[in-house]
Amino acid sequence: MVASPPVLHLAFGLAFEALYSHPGLNRLDGEFTRALATADGPLAESFAAARANPAALATKEEAELLIAVAPHVDRFVAELFDIEGEWEALVAGHHRLAPLFRVKRKFVQRRAMLKIKADAAARLDGDALFAKVAELLGGAFDELVFAERVLEWQADEPAHAESLATLEQFAAWAAHTEEGRWRFRGGVLFKPPQRVDPMHLVPVQTDTSRGYSVHTLHHIRRREGFALTDPGTNLAGALDEANYCIWCHEQEKDSCSKGLMEKGAGDDKPPFKKSPFGVPLAGCPLEERIS
Repeated sequence: MVASPPVLHLAFGLAFEALYSHPGLNRLDGEFTRALATADGPLAESFAAARANPAALATKEEAELLIAVAPHVDRFVAELFDIEGEWEALVAGHHRLAPLFRVKRKFVQRRAMLKIKADAAARLDGDALFAKVAELLGGAFDELVFAERVLEWQADEPAHAESLATLEQFAAWAAHTEEGRWRFRGGVLFKPPQRVDPMHLVPVQTDTSRGYSVHTLHHIRRREGFALTDPGTNLAGALDEANYCIWCHEQEKDSCSKGLMEKGAGDDKPPFKKSPFGVPLAGCPLEERIS
């Protein structure tokens, strides 16, 4: 006998089919409205007012309202599909990894890399620094432990000035030098933003000693047939990309949504910049704010 497929039960007495009908979606919207009012009455009032008159909100105010409502949508969807346990575990994972991105931006990029320039970092003994840092971290190197110790020691910097100086030197070496970046390529802490050459997106080593060019790849992502077998990235890698995104609504740009505008665009000049391949960068066709 063929086993019956499992039935997906939704919260609030909703059937899965309700998600495909206007009455069902209206009922779902009502459930969310009530949940938001219970959790945060003033926010629910602001949200209701914005929905009643969307044109009354400036672009920046609309963005701030969406950001404020988003965590409530997150929680509501988890309850709807009965995945609250998994959602809470994911949220806990986000919070656990948060020191990585705070330290990467504030300590590695804005402190160590600015204080110790690339030429000075190249003269440092990376292996010796690695051994000292591992000892400071308790015997083994770990990026998250590194970030946690930086935050802990910065809370009483005079008492940990020597240790922080060692971490600074190590961070500058790991982030500035090719050897350091390659050594920690599997992590996120020492990966500063790099310029992208759109004509050379795949880095190769080129040998011309034979009278012709031989290109060799550093890393080959294996495929089996048409299946993608590369595991991609983990949660830390995904959050690293998300944390790099600029919340450009604060500058009222929202270029992901609106596109990259040319300066001085007018009747005789196209409004949008073009990519290196001649494609107008007109933004998301659904006007989604990626950040």
